[in-house]
Amino acid sequence: MEVAEGWFITIEGGEGAGKTSLIPEIEAFLKEMGMEVLITREPGGIKIAEEIRSIILNKEHTSMDGRTEALLYAAARRQHLAEKVLPAIARGVTVLSDRYVDSSLVYQGHARGLGIDEIYSVNEFATAGVMPDITLWLDIDPEIGLSRIHKDKGREINRLDLEGRSFHYKVREGYAILHDRYPERIVRIDAGQPFDQMVQSVRQALNLSFQAGKRRFHVK
Repeated sequence: MEVAEGWFITIEGGEGAGKTSLIPEIEAFLKEMGMEVLITREPGGIKIAEEIRSIILNKEHTSMDGRTEALLYAAARRQHLAEKVLPAIARGVTVLSDRYVDSSLVYQGHARGLGIDEIYSVNEFATAGVMPDITLWLDIDPEIGLSRIHKDKGREINRLDLEGRSFHYKVREGYAILHDRYPERIVRIDAGQPFDQMVQSVRQALNLSFQAGKRRFHVK
């Protein structure tokens, strides 16, 4: 009997939106639904991509050119997709990834001013057009998100955390643009609400998508 492909779900948001705290809750919910789940992240998830991650996020690499940054993200994404994500989906596993293409469109395309469409073209080549079935965008005021980061003493501060306030507002603006552009795929979640309420919002959004059969956006 042929195994049905798994779902590809991504979670996005600005710094301090709460992705790390929310992912275990989503994993538990998906397992309640009877799904086998694989949790991964970008950049990273596999050895090669993790090594690229260490270059991108190194606080000493403040001179990194924006295009260099975009290409490194795309290279890490390609290897991660080919080596880990697509094989899992083909086995019927639901993949939940902390970040994917939308992050590059927002951070490099919009916030760094390289152009959303230009960065999409780079990533379309890298991913062969593979996009998620569902994207959860955790939307939060950058001031609140950054204050969370600075209060979390156990969180590693990376190069992107050192950007100015205006950069993080551009990131939020970029996500809003993508949400308007891809409303069939991107679901906005209010990340400023109490955590328990945010979990319920995510559960409801996923339920609606599963019931509607909203999938296969990643196959062109």
